[in-house]
Formats: sequence, C-alpha cells, structure tokens
Amino acid sequence: MKLFKQKLFVILVLLTGAFISKADTYYFVNHSAFSNAGKPNKDSVIKILAIGNSFSEDAIEYYLQGLAKAGGYKVIIGNLYIGGAPLDLHWKNAQNNADVYEYRKTGLGGKKERLSKVSIAKALADENWNYVSFQQASPKSGLFDTYVEPLPLLFNYVKEKATNPKVKYIWHQTWAYAQNSTHNGFASYNKDQMRMYQAIADASSKVKSLVPIDIVVPAGTAIQNARTKLGDVLCRDGYHLDLNIGRYTASCVWYEAIFKKNVIGNTYKPDKVNGADALTAQQAAHKAIKKPFKVSKIK
Repeated sequence: MKLFKQKLFVILVLLTGAFISKADTYYFVNHSAFSNAGKPNKDSVIKILAIGNSFSEDAIEYYLQGLAKAGGYKVIIGNLYIGGAPLDLHWKNAQNNADVYEYRKTGLGGKKERLSKVSIAKALADENWNYVSFQQASPKSGLFDTYVEPLPLLFNYVKEKATNPKVKYIWHQTWAYAQNSTHNGFASYNKDQMRMYQAIADASSKVKSLVPIDIVVPAGTAIQNARTKLGDVLCRDGYHLDLNIGRYTASCVWYEAIFKKNVIGNTYKPDKVNGADALTAQQAAHKAIKKPFKVSKIK
C-alpha cells in the first residue's frame, strides 16, 4: 500500500507540473507559489535568496521569518554572505565559480544553518528560489556608476543558473549611515546623511534601466522614514542596523514588498521592541512602499 501511494504521488506530481521541495524534514508539493494577482500563496513555501553582505544579514536573517509566519506565510530564507561585498566582487566570484560565501539558510522551523565555502551557483541550485535579490555594498550604494558594469553581468549569470523559470528579482535598496558615522565610505557623500540617502534613492530608482528587476525593496527609505520620528538611533555602529528596531524596520519593508500585504497590524515584533516603536517601524515601511524614493514623515 505504501509503495502504491508513493507511485500515485509521483503520477500526480507529473500530471500537475508541480515540483517537490525539501524544506527541513518535510516535503511539499508546490503547485503555484503565486496567485493570479501575483501575490505569494499561503499554502506554498516562499523561498527568498539574497546575494549580499552584512546589510542583507541585517534586513532578512532575523525578523523577516517571524513577520511572514504572523502573516500566515511559510518561508525559507537564504543569504550568500561576504562582509562588505560589492557587486563587482559578486560578479568576479560568479565568473570563477568561487566557493567563498558563507551560506546562511533559515528553514521553515526557524533553524538557521551556516555552510562555509559555497558558490553562488551552488546556492542557486539548492532551492527553486521564488525571489533572488541583489544589492550594492553600502559605500557605493549611492554611486550609480558602480552598478553599470557588474549588475547586468551578474544578473544574466543568475538568470541562467536559476532553477525556477518564474523567479522574481529584487533590488535591495540599502540605507544611509548615521550622521555621526566614522565609516570611510561616508566621505563620498560629504559625511551628510541626507545627501547619502538621496544618492541611494536616486541610484536605486535607475536600476530598472540596467536589468529587469521585478521589485525594489526600499529599506533605505524605510529607515529614513523611521528616523523622522525615532531620531538617528537606527544604526548600532554608524552603518549596520540596530539589532532590534533597526533590523525590524528593514524586515517590515521586505515583508510588505514581497507579500504585497500591509505590514501595519502584523502581530510579530522582537521582544526588545516596544509596541509604539514597532508601530513606527511598520508605518515607516508601509510609507516606503508607497513612496520608495522619497522620505515620508512619521507623525
């Protein structure tokens, strides 16, 4: 009987065109990850991979899954991590099929695995990713000229290697440094936070002129929005996000951008973020989705 059921299962998979995905210790038949309106389905496993660095770590590794779970979604989150990695390094690593990334993968149960010496190609083959994101290193994030050569090359490489033909591509808009930041890259913006933010917003608004990005996740705008109410407290060292409210704000905007669902009212928040600040983060994220390249004041 067990063998019969296994054969029947395989036949159903072949007839429906579904694929089987391993997630933790469970197997799911993923008929369609998206509704007709293009929104992720709650009965599917949504898989998100970032080709990034510590800024993608801040934005998606800690609180995005909690927000997704509270919204009724099942997610797998991967981050190809090299600290401070810019686009041209990612492209060099892709060309050389270099096993140089720490691959952090959070499964359905919330358990995070860290694998060393992983290549971009290997991570792309690990899952049928629904979303793959790109980003520039923070010092260069407002310098559009640094996008022009490596981004199309990296994008085309990823598109060729991705196993899911319906994968959607994300541009992760990073944030401006704290006004008192001592990061060397701040000099490119005259050590002026608003000047850096405006350069980042302008550069990210032009990404679609280089590659067919499906979604811009305006994390930088969400952080700047939150600063209008909370002040300049969202970074822990002048450029990486505060471990609680900073990271939560960035995750909120990722949540709304991907799931196309208003994050305001989502019941998940980190233990160390109070209710008022959590609401500010959600409002900042929601307003960023509405106006991704312009600061909106939070009252």
